[in-house]
This record gives sequence, C-alpha cells and structure tokens, in this order.
Amino acid sequence: MKRCTVRLPVLAAAAVALGPLALAALTASPAEAQRFSIADVLSPGYPVQLVAAKDADRIAWIEYEEGRRNVYTAAAPDFAPVRLTRYEDDDGRDLSTLRISDDGSTLVFLRGHTPNRDGWIANPASDPRGAERAVWAVSTAGGEPWRVVEAWNVALSPDGEWVAYAKDGVIYRAPVNPGVVTVEPERPLFSVFGSQGSPVWSPDSRKLAFVSDRDDHSFIGVYDTDNPGITYLGPAVDRDTSPTWSPDGTRVAFIRRPGLPFGARADLGDASPDDLPDGMTEARFAGGHDFSIWVGDVRTGEAREVWHNAPDDEIHNEVRSVIWAGDHIIFQAEPQGWRRYYSVAASGGTTSPVELTPGDGIAEYISLSPDGRTLFYATNAGDIDRRHLWRVPTSGGDARQLTDGDGIETYPAALASGRQVAVMFADASQPLTVAMVPADGGEARTIRELPGRYPLDLHVLPEAVTLEAEDGFEFYNQLFLPPDLRPGEKRPAMIFIHGGSRRQMLLGYHYMHFYHMAYAMNQYFANKGYVVLSVNYRSGIGYGREFRNAPGRGGRGNTEYRDIKAAGEYLRDRDDVDPDRIGLWGLSYGGILTAQGLARDSDLFAAGVDIAGVHLWGNSIDPESVSYQASSVAEVENWTSPVLLIHGDDDRNVAFSQTVGLVQLLRAQGVPHELIVFPDDVHDFLLHERWLITFDATDNFFDRYMGGDGAVATEGRR
Repeated sequence: MKRCTVRLPVLAAAAVALGPLALAALTASPAEAQRFSIADVLSPGYPVQLVAAKDADRIAWIEYEEGRRNVYTAAAPDFAPVRLTRYEDDDGRDLSTLRISDDGSTLVFLRGHTPNRDGWIANPASDPRGAERAVWAVSTAGGEPWRVVEAWNVALSPDGEWVAYAKDGVIYRAPVNPGVVTVEPERPLFSVFGSQGSPVWSPDSRKLAFVSDRDDHSFIGVYDTDNPGITYLGPAVDRDTSPTWSPDGTRVAFIRRPGLPFGARADLGDASPDDLPDGMTEARFAGGHDFSIWVGDVRTGEAREVWHNAPDDEIHNEVRSVIWAGDHIIFQAEPQGWRRYYSVAASGGTTSPVELTPGDGIAEYISLSPDGRTLFYATNAGDIDRRHLWRVPTSGGDARQLTDGDGIETYPAALASGRQVAVMFADASQPLTVAMVPADGGEARTIRELPGRYPLDLHVLPEAVTLEAEDGFEFYNQLFLPPDLRPGEKRPAMIFIHGGSRRQMLLGYHYMHFYHMAYAMNQYFANKGYVVLSVNYRSGIGYGREFRNAPGRGGRGNTEYRDIKAAGEYLRDRDDVDPDRIGLWGLSYGGILTAQGLARDSDLFAAGVDIAGVHLWGNSIDPESVSYQASSVAEVENWTSPVLLIHGDDDRNVAFSQTVGLVQLLRAQGVPHELIVFPDDVHDFLLHERWLITFDATDNFFDRYMGGDGAVATEGRR
C-alpha cells in the first residue's frame, strides 16, 4: 500500500480556561461501536494512603471520587467502609498524609496541596480567598472533622493527642483536640541552633526525636515533653539523619554519613567521592566507609555503631531511611541490581546485612506487624508485570508469597490481630480498591462496591509484549486489542507513554492516580477500535538497575526515544494496524517523548497529545550541545504532524515555560497545534473536571486527525 502524507492546516487555538459548557462542546459523540463513555470508566473511587491502627483491627484511607476527596474507615469483623468526611465538591483541595492513632480512634490528615518553591499553595479552582494547607482531624466514631492547625507536614503522636510539625526550621506542637487541651499561642516547642526537622514521636508519645541540621553536619536530638530538655545522640562531625525509635522507647537508631569538610556544599551530603571538591575525598572517606547505622541511648545520649558498609560498595547512595523492626533495623538498598530490603541486628555485631526480600524484582511498599518481627511487602519478583504480597521475618529467613494470580496487590497495611493484611487490589478489569488478605496467604477480598455504570465486563485483557530497539536494547509493553477486531482489518493505533520516568505500567490498573486513569483510557481507546500499546521504555522501574540506569538517558542523549520509535515501527508492521494512523500521547516524561516522536518522525506518527512535557533539556540552545540535540525543539523544523498541548500554569514539576517556548516555535514553523491551558493548576491536575476535559479533548483530537472510529482503512492518511 502506498503511503500518503498530507500537510494539515494550522489550528492554533487560543489558551483558555475551560468550564462545563466548553467540556460539553469538546465531547465528541462516541463511535457506534463504543460501549461506554470516558466518564463511565473513570467513575469508581480511587483509594490512597491506606493505614492501619497498631492496637485495633481498624484501617483508614483517602478516596478520590470524581473529584471529591474524603476519608474512609473500616473495622473488624466485616470491614464495611464508613465515610467520615463530607467534602462534596470537585474543588481541588487535596487530602494527604493520613495518620491513625494506635487505638484507631483518631485520624489526622493534611488538607490542601503542597506549596511551590515560593510557598504558594495550589488554588486550582481560583478561589479569590486563596488556599491553605492545614492539619485536620476526625474521629473514627463519627462526627464532623475539625481543623487543627495550619501546617505543611504532620507527625501524629501514637496516643492521638498531639501533632508535631516543622516550619521554617523550627518544630511546633499542637493539640489534636483543642477542646480537651488548653491551646497556647503558636510558638516553637523548643529553640536551638540550626534548622530542625523530621520530628518522630516516641512510642509513649512523650518524646520527639528530630534532625538538627547544622549545614556541614547534623545531629539527632531528642526532646522530652515531660521534662523539657534536649539530648543529642553521639554528637560528632557527621551528617546524622532518619531517626527511628526502638519499640520500648529507650533508644533511637539513625543513619550516619561523613560531614562536609571545609565548607563543601550541603547538597553533597549523599555524594560519591567523585562528586567532592578536589582534595576532599581522602579527608571525607578516611574511615574506610561512608555509610553506617548507629543506635543512641535516649537517657545518656551515648551512641554506638551497629554496622557500616564496606569500602568498595556503593550502598551509601541507595539508603534514604532506616526502620526499627523488632530486634532489627531494616533498610532498602540495591547492591545487586534490584531494590531489596535488608536487616541488621540492633545489638550490633553484624558483618553483612541479611537479605530479606530475594528474587529478581523490586521490593516496593512495606508494612510491619505490630511487634515488628514480620515484614509484609509488595514485589514483582516472579511476576514482572504485576505486584504480589509476600512476608518474611525481619530477623531473616524464608520469604513466603501470600498472593498470586492475575491480581495486583500493593500498599500493605498489617492489622493489629495479625490475622489479616489490608492491601490495595486491582486487576485487568477491577480498578484499584481496598481489600483484605489472610496473613498466611490467600485470595484478596475486596470491601468496596463498584458504581453500576462502570464497564467491568467490557474490559479487554492486555498482553505482555517484549520488543527490541535499534541499538539492541530490550523493553517491555502491554498490548490492548479491540474486542471487535476482525481478520484483514487495519485499525488506527495509539501509543501511551508513561511519565516519571521512574514508573512501570502493569497488566492491570495502576496504583498511582494518573496511571490508573491512563490504564482506563487505554481500555476506552481499545474498545473504541484502536490498537493500543503502552510502553515501558528504558529508565523506568520494575526491571532492575541496569534497565533504570541505561546510558544516554534524558538530556544526555534521550536514548529512551529509541524505544518509542521501535514501538511505533512494531505497530506500523502489524497486519491489523493502518501504518498511516499511529498516534501517541503521555503526561510529563510521556509528553517529552510524544514531542520527540512528532518532531523526529512525523512520517511515522500521525498525531500526538503532549501533556506538560519538557521540550528543551537544560538551558543550552547551542546546537552542538548534547542536551539540545536530545530535545524535541532541535528537530522542530521536521515537525509536521498535529499536536494537542495541555498544561497547568502552576506546574511545580515541569516549568510552564516549556509549553510557552514550544508554542512560539510551532507557530513560527506553521505546525498544526491546539492548546488547552488550565490557570492555577499543577502538574497532575487537581480538578476532576479538568481530567474529563483533557481526555475528551484527546479523544476528539484523535478522532479528527486519525479517524478513530475503528473503521477499516484502505487508503493513506486523510
């Protein structure tokens, strides 16, 4: 078949803030074969922040329901979900950092999005009163939630009576229930030299461990609220971080790394020897190791080392925190190419850490049994395209798999009784939901019902596909075929490109919000008649360190694009794909690679939707620089395929200027483009209405430029 490429007219739409009327105008009538709408497939609630009480069989979570964010709880024996808050509007006021008291009676959470670098709290609804980020609380027995204090972070005391928070390098304390405890004017809990942060309550709720940053060194301090005073644990010339309490509250473990000699920059705290200024390497690493775990006595302040890394390993670059678990201290590291959890004895004497989570897979999210002696974790070991639940003693021993099959189980939360573990569960057609798994293994039992309009039985089963790029690099994909595809037909095709790039798309609904919606859209497009390919390109997670750290990534060459091009060529060569109707879309890093495809290979990719993408790596516009050559703007003269650009102008991840700059170049080159701008919204849009606008506009765009009605194509691009 002869291929025909026709230059389309320029469509440079003005940037507008779209509302419900515009949404209705953008919504294209679904094709006759389409069996459900975008709103239908996005109708289930999306749960996050699953927590469990330490002394009672009670769980809680936050649920995102078509823009309404609310807190839920469930308790033994039946674990029937109960909604505790009544936030009924799609107002973009985020809920996060859910914490539960040990007895399960009190929940606290942050309401309001994170601040940007200027301290501006996101206000996507453009409320003229502005927005705030504050601690709120609610009783699991019922009643209205109440505002506790304005704060950007929160640590709840185990007894549920106090919250601690850091602000401007100072730690504060506030009563959770001001009606029970006399409220004093906000003032620092204590005042000492340095910048104080990372407060952690003791098990008895009477002491706070914290990090005192002194620029070239840092201490672990302990503040006693009953007898006001501070004890520093083994103060030295090093950078001490990540305090974690022993179960009896008498000791604190922490990470120690060498300090920064002679005024070296504080941001080199986790640096390797090669990153240090000339002449400082020997001084900093003279001890033969650069990472160690220490334990300090809270009463005396004396501290001792319980383990340090060997001089020739690179574990110091991988460990960010330690957790006290029973009689051991655990941490995550990647010395053998896979992120696993390791354990050392809190009493010391360990020569080598005990590997807890074996297998070729990432040990991702964890929970400890109340006594700290069992680690529950989610991993893709043995099932690379999913996640399953495992358990292992924190002292070491055989790891046992608790779930298997076609489900995806993640975010475990061990219950107090030890009989069950709460998880987030999904599969190829079941969206993410809360479920219970027996602690000794078995099937996950979901506790939430799906909306009646959700198309549970209309999902297609994605297939795992492994491909090879032109340089021989192997990468991984999921293929979604239209359910009504007949032999001899040639359908339009679409590539979805995830962001991150530290992400992995799965053979089922994802455990992160945007990718959960993206999977639903892959299902929608497949049902509409597209052949859909979701690409796990090099630099993503889930396939080990070598895959994640493949050479030439990003501004050093953007070798990831080779995988996207190979995916496009794979679709082009399929018998069931019209080679002139292949599109691609993605958010963030997915936007980067969408723009790369359109700029470099408009003859391969007919159209694309670029959501909040980066178009110029770094700041150089020198045509000879590697970062410029790795950017899509370097190839804009070859860009002919139409693009839809979507971006929020309060994006804290990708500068809005990336879209501003690209649009000027597209205008100058006469490239067909359309534009949607969301004033005051962030990278991952906070208003559900805007996701409907985004996905409806994407659907409409591909309909117009690729004939996305699933009809048989016998001619070139129209």
